[in-house]
Formats: sequence, C-alpha cells, structure tokens
Amino acid sequence: MILNYGLNINFDIFNLIFKMKSILLIEDDLTYAKIIRIFLEKNGFEVTPCETLKGALLEIQKRPYDLAITDYRLPDGTGMEFLEYCNKNCPQIPVILITNYSDIRTAVRSMKLGAAEYITKPINPDELLLTVRESLTIPEKTQKASPKTGSEPGYFVGKSQRALSLENQISQVAPTDMSVLVLGESGTGKEFISRRIHEKSLRKNGPFVAVDCGALSPDLAASELFGHVKGAFTGAVDNKTGHFEAANQGTLFLDEIGNLSYEVQMKLLRAIQERKIRKVGGNKDVSVDVRIIAATNENLRDTATKGSFREDLFYRINEFTLEAIPLRERREDLREILELFLAQSNSFLGKTVTGFSDEVYRIFENYPWPGNLRELKNVMRRAVLLTGHGVVSVQAIPSELTAPLPSDENTVPIGQNPTASSAVTLRDQFEEQERELILRTLEAVRHNKSQAAKQLKMDRKTLYAKIEKYGIYS
Repeated sequence: MILNYGLNINFDIFNLIFKMKSILLIEDDLTYAKIIRIFLEKNGFEVTPCETLKGALLEIQKRPYDLAITDYRLPDGTGMEFLEYCNKNCPQIPVILITNYSDIRTAVRSMKLGAAEYITKPINPDELLLTVRESLTIPEKTQKASPKTGSEPGYFVGKSQRALSLENQISQVAPTDMSVLVLGESGTGKEFISRRIHEKSLRKNGPFVAVDCGALSPDLAASELFGHVKGAFTGAVDNKTGHFEAANQGTLFLDEIGNLSYEVQMKLLRAIQERKIRKVGGNKDVSVDVRIIAATNENLRDTATKGSFREDLFYRINEFTLEAIPLRERREDLREILELFLAQSNSFLGKTVTGFSDEVYRIFENYPWPGNLRELKNVMRRAVLLTGHGVVSVQAIPSELTAPLPSDENTVPIGQNPTASSAVTLRDQFEEQERELILRTLEAVRHNKSQAAKQLKMDRKTLYAKIEKYGIYS
C-alpha cells in the first residue's frame, strides 16, 4: 500500500501548534508503518511504532501518549480491543482506527465505542494529517460514556415524507415528559434526534447528558450513572457525581441501553420510577428530575421476551417510540444532505468545492450507505480534500462506491423513491452478508460462541439471537 504524496497543504501553523505531540502507531505492516511514521515525524510529531496488540498495551502503560493510531487487523488481536482498553484505562487518549473500506461497519462501530475518528486505506497523507489535527484539538477527550452538554448544530429535518413525519412526531412528544425510545441503525443520527427532542422541550435550558452504555465498563457502570462516595471501592478516592445528577433538570440520553447489565437495569428502573438515586457505597437517596431518552439498534422487545433485558424497564422507557431513518431509505433528502456536508467540509478544510458531477450523484444515489450519515460525511470530507475546488469527480470518491451492485433491481433511478421490493432486496443482501460473516467466524473459532462474539464485537446474547434468526446450527 502506498501513500499518495501528490497533494500539498500548508500545515506550518499546525506543525507549530502540535510540535512534538506523541503518537503511538500500531501497524504490523512494517513498510506501511515506516511510511506513516516518517510522514508524521516530518510534520513535527514524535511517533512510536508498535507491531502487535500486546506490545501496544505494554507501551501505553509505560508512558502517556497524546494520540494513538491503530490498524484494525493486528497479528494477535484487533484495533477494537485496543480501543476498548483505552476506554477503560486511559480515556484521555484519542484513538484513530485505520481500516479497509470493506470494513466500514467496523469503522462505524468503532465510533460508537468512542474512537476519535477512523480513516480508510489506502491513506491519503493530507487526510491523515487533518484527522490527527482534528483529534488533537478535542479539548479534553471524553468518551461517549462521558456527559456531553449543550447543543450541537447539524440536525437536518429533510423534506421526504418519512422525514417530515419524524419531525412532526418529535414536535408532539418534545413538550411532554414522556420517556422516548429511539430505534435505528448505527450512524442514522439517533443522538441528533434526541438532542432535537431536548431542544424543543421545556427542559431546553437544562443540561443534555449523553451516555454510550456500550462503552461503560460493566464494573463501573453503576458508578458512572449514579455516582459513588469516597471509599466505596478500591480507587474511589473522592466522591463522584454520576450522569443522573449531572442531567438534573434536563435530559439524560442513554445510547445502546441494551448493553447494561441486568443489575444496573434494575437500579435504572428504580431511578426512573422513583426519581431517586443512591450512590454506590452511599446510604441515602438523592432526588433527581431527569427526562430519559434511550436509543438502541437492537430489538429490545425480543431481548426482553428472552429475559436478557428487563421487560418492566422496556415498557418504562418505551412510552413513545421514534425510528431513525436509514440513509438508503431517504433518497429524496440525499441532495440536500450532500450540500450540507459539502458546505461543512469546505468550511473545515478551507476549500471551494462547488458541487459534484452527475455521475458522482448517481453513484451516491445507488450506493446503499451501510454506515449511513456518518459514512456519507466522511466520504464527502475526503472528496472535498482531494478535489480542492470545482466539482467533485469520480476520482475523488472511494472506488468501493463505484462497484456495481449484484442486480439492477437494487438500484433506484434518480428522482424516484425506492420501492418496497428494492428496500427488501437490499435488506436481504445485508443480512446474507452478516450471516456469512458469522458463519466464517464460527468456523474459524471451531464454533466457540464466546470467542466468536468477542471477534464479532457483539454481546453473546446478540450473537445467539442472530444464530437463531439465520438458522445457523453447529
């Protein structure tokens, strides 16, 4: 793999700002790692290369790093395992994941686990440098498991019938204090929908605290949510304010709520019903006034029926349900979304790209966007970077987007809405790919389901559900 040095951006100011920032580079392809290391060192960074997951974990325990860049596929593990370790032990270190474009779902999942960013191979050096720069400018890295307050611009309503219907439902439920469950695939903007509800509610002047339950350590989830008192457990050297207290008089957004343990679910149910919490190690209740918005890409009703999610909690958080719309199902809004991301990319990169060719638009229209809005945003940023000014051409977008779909019935002509049959065909295609991936993984680990779940980065309960769904028997 070769880095393309054909583009040049003046990074003198960036070099001055970020000079001697330390980067841990985890890449087992020694030639590729050397190219990246030399490039980053020439731009004023101190780079420590590492070839394995084990070596990286040892290295990161020796000294603090300002940033880590890791390949997804490593000889003794994956970059996701490194990310999970950092989440738990050194959450202040931003992590950038390098992945092949074919692993876009993995990249999106890494963002859910708290990755600062992901970039795809082959790496463009200017894109890499911009990504490093953006990651290092995060004031104080807080994972998605940490509270995030305030308003983030960027919510896009759209003009398609489904988008307008969603906005109408948001407007109806927002002024109430009902608990809301937001369903949808990764990357469809569930957190933006939740912020939209908060900003249109009577609590809009209060805090909005977002928590990614999937990134919470099982041992510390209760402490993160409800807080703890000094001495409650080893390492509790001071009192801690939990997310519930931080969200008092505002909204608490619990993303991927299905990942919480059964014990924490029980405490969460009590907190919602009684509007009181008890800190870990504490002996008195604390009153809280919090609205709950939860989100998941799982079928919580099924998991509740099977007993892995409390049924009473499911009904408590599901007073009103909203469904985030996959990008492939809102093609009427695609041009406006593209223009929004184009303007944002131009502003961020200092470019003057005016639009995209008809051929590029047709490619975007027919591509199924498994990573949804997050994938589209990254593709647009890369295209703007490579184009600089004028119109985005096919050469500026990843080649994987131009590969023809298996059947013409999977594409939808420009200006037409996707039919129910084409949507079903696409969904069937995704499910078949997922089934094949699970089968290959199970065969590789000799049908050890615990090991397979670990490699697939999903809970065992989710794996069992998918095995049953796809009729996979060993």
